[in-house]
Amino acid sequence: MTDTSSSTPSNKLFCFGLGYTARVLIEHLEETDAANWAFAGTHTRPETKRDGAIGIAEFTGDKPSAEVRAQLAEATHVLISIPPDLEGDPALRHHRENLANLPSLQWIGYLSTVGVYGDAAGGWVDETTPVKPASERALRRALAETQWRTFGKAHGKRVEVFRLPGIYGPGRSVVDSLRDGSAKRVIKPGQVFNRVHVVDIARALVAAMNTPTSFSIYNVVDDEPAAPQDVVTYAAELLGLPPPQEVAFDAARMSPMAQSFYSENKRVKNDRLKSALGVTLKYPTYREGILAIVRGD
Repeated sequence: MTDTSSSTPSNKLFCFGLGYTARVLIEHLEETDAANWAFAGTHTRPETKRDGAIGIAEFTGDKPSAEVRAQLAEATHVLISIPPDLEGDPALRHHRENLANLPSLQWIGYLSTVGVYGDAAGGWVDETTPVKPASERALRRALAETQWRTFGKAHGKRVEVFRLPGIYGPGRSVVDSLRDGSAKRVIKPGQVFNRVHVVDIARALVAAMNTPTSFSIYNVVDDEPAAPQDVVTYAAELLGLPPPQEVAFDAARMSPMAQSFYSENKRVKNDRLKSALGVTLKYPTYREGILAIVRGD
């Protein structure tokens, strides 16, 4: 019998940005298919050159990185989860040729935002809806989407864009804000948001890696756009806590980013995610997701 315990993994994932979502994706791949994957990614100021099983490259976004070039070698899959700037995506700007010349590159995934759709006055949008970004943040994302898709067509690379809503999960949810006393119930009549559990993003990305389709854009969102105050109330009930006092939107003190979220109202469809990639959401609504967080599942 051949000993394969020290064999070289057949796939290498390189992540521009080792944030919350990228790390959950890596954890998912380690749990389900560790023998076939190697991992590398970027930090702005890495303290070490390895982080567990992840090779680390320094990338500040303002210039090319020799460490990125070295770690990109033999990458089969690349995920971009760093924010764009006024000129678009810095990873593509500084490492376009490196990516174009990777012989083993099979897939590039770009994490974008449903904010590119702008405001729909509470109506439904899907991947065929024309983008009309209104905020500076969404305008930058729309530009970066276009840059990556143009790059893919020009160089024959499979590039897929994943438009995300608010992301939640363990350590980053209304459960945590209720426990630390920072949760608010902001009331804006008619306002709804989609959201998505970070584990479902990871599962969607893996499905996309393994399922080439004719599509290049996917909405990765839950099944139920919901009023934000309903989510807070539900989580408070599960925790046995009184829900925070209601605050009218006009009187609420919020960050500029939070205010920009409330300036747009839409319901986002995820039909393509299910039909083209065969994804079944583990947490189809906020109820399943929050319950799992409270239980520590």
